Amino acid sequence: MAKKQVGRRVEGWKAKSWFKVHTPENLGKAYIGDTIANDAESVVGRIMQATLGEITNDYAKQHIKMRFRVATVTGDAAYTEFVGHEVTRDYMRSLIKRRSTRIDCIIPIVTKDGKKVRLTISCYTLARANVSQIHAIRNAIAANVQAQAQAWDMNTLVNGIVNGEISRDIFKVVKTLYPIRRIEIIKSKVEPAPGTAPAPEAAAAPAV
Repeated sequence: MAKKQVGRRVEGWKAKSWFKVHTPENLGKAYIGDTIANDAESVVGRIMQATLGEITNDYAKQHIKMRFRVATVTGDAAYTEFVGHEVTRDYMRSLIKRRSTRIDCIIPIVTKDGKKVRLTISCYTLARANVSQIHAIRNAIAANVQAQAQAWDMNTLVNGIVNGEISRDIFKVVKTLYPIRRIEIIKSKVEPAPGTAPAPEAAAAPAV
């Protein structure tokens, strides 16, 4: 008869390891929190979220939620790539004024390094626009973004979203067509590469 092994069993969560998660290099490899896993391989592909305010220590950008996918792990450090962003609903509501029009455009682009990205851009007018004006504004936004996208790599796109440069360039074009108050890229989503399974979203422990 085999002897029963004697020893204290290690609880599942105690056998796991914590990994510190960092943003991509173009966002300063900022520490955004921790995630727990059995091993490094299990961390790769996880989706993490942090506000741009937390990343840049700028409270004025707390309304921008950034999403990242863990790409590589070195030791207990997990490094990510950008997969999208979205502004909060409260912030979007604050932009809507009476007797004005909000015009949304969903624009698919391909960056010069081959990344497929879907951008949602909102235009806020100073006065109520009619159907033909809305159509002209949408066409101008789409044409401007698709023309610029040919020169963007992924880092240029992310930096342009974060610092507002892309929105400012679109604003300069659209204001010649109709009086507008603001242009916002309210959402972006990087399409996964073919054959890439969607990863579960992991809630990062807050950075201290």
